[in-house]
Amino acid sequence: MTTHEVLNQVPPLVGHDTADDAALLDGLEREGAGWAATELHELGRLGGGEQAIEHGRLANEHPPVLRTHDRHGHRVDEVEFHPAWHELMRTAVTHGLHAAPWADDRPGAHVARAAKFYTWRPDAGHGCPISMTYAAVPALRHAPELAARYEPLLTATSYDFGLRPPLAKRGLLAGMSMTEKQGGSDVRANTTTARPEPDGTYRLLGHKWFTSAPMCDVFLTLAQAPGGLTCFLVPRVLPDGTRNPMRLMRLKDKLGNRSNASAEIEYEHAVAWRVGDEGRGVRTIIDMVNLTRLDCVIGAAAGMRQGVTTAAHHATHRQAFGRYLVEAPLMRNVLADLAVESEAATVLMMRLAGATDRSARGDAGETAFKRLALAVGKYWVCKRWPAHAAEALECLGGNGYVEESGMPRLFRESPLNSIWEGSGNVAALDVLRALTREPEVMAAFRAEVTAAAGADARLDAAVRRVQAELSDHDDVELRARRVVERLALVLQGSLLVRHGHPAVADAFCASRLGGDHGQAYGTLPRGVDFAAIISRAVPKVG
Repeated sequence: MTTHEVLNQVPPLVGHDTADDAALLDGLEREGAGWAATELHELGRLGGGEQAIEHGRLANEHPPVLRTHDRHGHRVDEVEFHPAWHELMRTAVTHGLHAAPWADDRPGAHVARAAKFYTWRPDAGHGCPISMTYAAVPALRHAPELAARYEPLLTATSYDFGLRPPLAKRGLLAGMSMTEKQGGSDVRANTTTARPEPDGTYRLLGHKWFTSAPMCDVFLTLAQAPGGLTCFLVPRVLPDGTRNPMRLMRLKDKLGNRSNASAEIEYEHAVAWRVGDEGRGVRTIIDMVNLTRLDCVIGAAAGMRQGVTTAAHHATHRQAFGRYLVEAPLMRNVLADLAVESEAATVLMMRLAGATDRSARGDAGETAFKRLALAVGKYWVCKRWPAHAAEALECLGGNGYVEESGMPRLFRESPLNSIWEGSGNVAALDVLRALTREPEVMAAFRAEVTAAAGADARLDAAVRRVQAELSDHDDVELRARRVVERLALVLQGSLLVRHGHPAVADAFCASRLGGDHGQAYGTLPRGVDFAAIISRAVPKVG
């Protein structure tokens, strides 16, 4: 520079291990997947490396492009991606972030997969097809013959992109296609029809308004069969190599998640195979929905971790008014508050992953706990992320508002997880549905929360308030968000008191449960061990 010397610049957050996260690693051991630590750190070093970070940037700078026709005018319905997207996908599939746990008999396989999904976050968009492939397997098992043919390819750790007959590929990706223009989350309002054929297949006629990752090989979709709303498996390419008439009409121009394609599609008598009984489509596909909801929680927790580590890294290296930002009392309050929120999300995420693993192995108690806790966690953790991302961005000041910082992309991503697989209202109402129809789920949830009874008076008082809230049945739907919020907080508090770092647990209980907290981040009370909390969020670079 001929005009000035460049000083006081924060070094890039490159060359760190994204798995170097105490709350994550403690949860990995606690939930039965300590055996995966070596691979997790390998993936973490990749995720924090310069190449992966650059691939994430490029995949978003060069979003997918829809090619409806080739140069001769033939309909092709292809989606083109930047090579960086394929590199991200290849790493994710190779490390089993998709459906690999369903082929792994080791206890903790689903926990290991959750930890890896949390760790590998150079780009959030490519996680969508990874998540849906993971979630498709239990739904597909409602059709044993189809599962026998497709599941080995869905669980294979080979990324084999391209339009070819599914059973001729080395590995498959699965999507789901439910939402229609007139219904949104109300899938029972769907109008797409399914006509049975003599050969046992069906022909679908209709549309889907929001089909994410339309380049997947197969899709689980809902349509109205003669017996009612039914789940179907729809391949993009038929066994004879011809294109199934699934027309990609256009790609959505989205707020975030831009590296991933989301399409409006139309079925022109597309060939489909029934999954489960006619009329039981929601019951069939709900297995898939619940697992993608788990990934919404994981993704939001991972986004919070990325936000707070970026903010802490910046504050550790940036000086203002004669001292490093991390030394300023108010900035320390903000960083510690962000870290507490992040760790509360992570410890809940890992508990839900453990419940998923044990539920998949037939544990009825964990199945009951997961039924309620997953809906509670999906609502609360995903709701907390946007404000968390905004505050983390603000820690970087004007530098955080610039695209090169990566923080605007994180901020744009943050509202998605609360919307995907049912908005906040849908999740809250699902909690009420579970409470009223399945009494065993509240018993399992209560047992989890009261396992910390007597350990912290603020937690005990909060649990009593929740019990009073639940005993009041007047206007319960009106109060659904309030009820779910309190359920989430006592669950997070119980987990932190039992398993978290003492300083984090104390700060959480004082602020979130004890009422000594403002409306914004950075309002933790005096007496919090700020140094201990912040040190857990500062990434080790180099």
